[in-house]
Amino acid sequence: MCGITGLINFSGNPVSPVVLQKMTDAIAHRGPDGEGHWIEDNVGLGHRRLAIIDLSPAGHQPMISVDHRYVLTYNGEIYNFRELRTELEAEGFWFRSRTDSEVVLHALTRWGEAALNRFNGMFALGFWDRKERKLLLARDRYGIKPLYYYHKDEKFIFSSEVKSIFVHDIPQVINKDALNVYFRMLYVPAPMTMWNDIYKLLPGHYALLKGGQMQVKQYWSIEDSSLIQDKENLKSEISRLLHESVEMQTISDRSVGVFL
Repeated sequence: MCGITGLINFSGNPVSPVVLQKMTDAIAHRGPDGEGHWIEDNVGLGHRRLAIIDLSPAGHQPMISVDHRYVLTYNGEIYNFRELRTELEAEGFWFRSRTDSEVVLHALTRWGEAALNRFNGMFALGFWDRKERKLLLARDRYGIKPLYYYHKDEKFIFSSEVKSIFVHDIPQVINKDALNVYFRMLYVPAPMTMWNDIYKLLPGHYALLKGGQMQVKQYWSIEDSSLIQDKENLKSEISRLLHESVEMQTISDRSVGVFL
């Protein structure tokens, strides 16, 4: 499952290792196979690992690029990572592990936000550019992997779960509009959450954060997908996609389970 978290103090105050540790401790249940922390001045990234592909320490996160410019904390699985790795190797990228995490790191390094449309899988990620002092947050097309954030009081905090955000001294005030929606729909649609000032990144969206300013953009929509009008062709295509999808998702260095 894995869990990601991070903090930027726009006041310039350095990130406390103790606080970042508490943030990853709050989501320890998401990743029993290891944890990692990366801090540089007022920026900190954390990770809890559940090893699925390449169980070795080479998959440790946060993961840093070879040139030390980029830092990645990532939760998910990219099913076409082998094809992307082959393409990146042809462009001169060198890999230290067999993980899909390293493929995500190099893909974002090479293609930037455009890499998101190349990912076939489920993911939530934080990608820090040390040179540009810019953070990229992204969530998969359907929002399978969660990603919450808080942007107020000269702080930006993100995490796979709200628990990490509440490590900080943040008022836990119920969002009455979200509660009203929940009573009518039995769920709280993104970007709202049940708490004031805490939001979910929308599925198929990414956010760019630089100098305290945040831009949220959509990179994919189901409306962009082509529709098949012929019924027989539609049945055939659904069958093909279902078999292909199941086959791709059985890639793992652990035992694979199936449930309906």
